Amino acid sequence: MSTTVAFSLDGRVAVVTGALGLLGRHHCRALRDAGARVIAADLDHAACERFAAEEGLAAGLGVDITRRAAVERLTDAALARFDRIDVLVNNAAVNDKFESPAASAELSRFESYPIELWQRALDVNVTGTFLCCQVIGAHMARRRRGSIVNIASTYGVVAPDQSIYRRPDGTQSFYKSPAYPATKGAVLSLTRFAAAYWGANGVRVNAISPGGVEAGQEGYFIENYARKTPLGRMAKPDDIAGALLYLASDASSYVTGVNLLVDGGFTAW
Repeated sequence: MSTTVAFSLDGRVAVVTGALGLLGRHHCRALRDAGARVIAADLDHAACERFAAEEGLAAGLGVDITRRAAVERLTDAALARFDRIDVLVNNAAVNDKFESPAASAELSRFESYPIELWQRALDVNVTGTFLCCQVIGAHMARRRRGSIVNIASTYGVVAPDQSIYRRPDGTQSFYKSPAYPATKGAVLSLTRFAAAYWGANGVRVNAISPGGVEAGQEGYFIENYARKTPLGRMAKPDDIAGALLYLASDASSYVTGVNLLVDGGFTAW
């Protein structure tokens, strides 16, 4: 098989959750450009339909991944239209946002982090990924073919360095809170579990751990992050595309249970 053919997704059906987010939109485009029929899934059904129409995707569907019935409806709708799902990208996740700098400085601290935010992160990042793997992965296992790619994070591998959130004057308005690292670590463990569980059924399950993506953060943070990264910069949203296509396609046909770090070397030192 040629390299070009191995990376091709011609005729395959891919579901991307969290499709309206920064990375989700780029994931959808990368899969589309490789030939896949892409179903963009997120909470807002109408917005998903608009995005799919604008980008030439196969469909846009609303889904609340924290509810099994909603994931089943998504799966049923995809199968009714396309008869199969070949690729699942579990991209949907929540990351902490606070309404004001004053609230951020206090609530993001480990000592005062709200249990409500902890639970919400567990519901979306862990339970949502679990349900999508469970429902859509079961379909793949019955077909004895499929690729699941879970989007994790470098913070599932290493602890956040709180100093990169510090301003030049030494003050700090935000601390990377515990929920995101804890939930992304759980995603990596779930990835290994599902890879081992479904290997005999021809379903491959892998993870991508992106480094920090530049998206309009304050200049001091971008500089602090870049200094901690051997390649000297934050990721661009499309830096993840090559890794995604590799794991989604037959180019990685003998790869499962792997966490592919796409982090500019952030975790190398």
